[in-house]
Amino acid sequence: MTMRVLISTLMFICGLAVAGPAMAQATAVGQHKDWGVYSYQSGNSKVCYAMSVPKQKQPASLDHGDIFFFVSQKPGQNVASEPQFIAAYNFQQGSKVIVTVGDKSFTMFTQGKSAWLENAAQEPQLIAAMRGGSDMKIAAKSGRGNDTGYVFSLSGVSAAIDATRNCK
Repeated sequence: MTMRVLISTLMFICGLAVAGPAMAQATAVGQHKDWGVYSYQSGNSKVCYAMSVPKQKQPASLDHGDIFFFVSQKPGQNVASEPQFIAAYNFQQGSKVIVTVGDKSFTMFTQGKSAWLENAAQEPQLIAAMRGGSDMKIAAKSGRGNDTGYVFSLSGVSAAIDATRNCK
């Protein structure tokens, strides 16, 4: 995926995740192997994201649309390394998303097209697992009841997350 496509897709997805006209000003900060780093101005502070797209989507017969995994830094809101999974479709109401890195699994709650860790205290453990892993698997259920699965490469995730920490 080219940097321009990633930026335009990021602006679209960010518009879904957080309403606001400031989103139209997303800027590519850098690329670290399979993870890109982007920023935008939100009020008086900057928001930075490390973002990647899946290398595999299952089942292959479904049109999954654009799928993303973010790790956000929002210094103005005291948010550091917040993982978020975003799909192009609504999740089944009340369903959970399971994130697996190596032998560690984490549960995310869903709302619309987004998912976040059920237990925010586990964010550092998920980030540590991502930094030490080679890939991350995600299992979700669409609003239509389809079981979906994604595999994200974790190549470059450490450098990308480190780059977001300079967000000010």
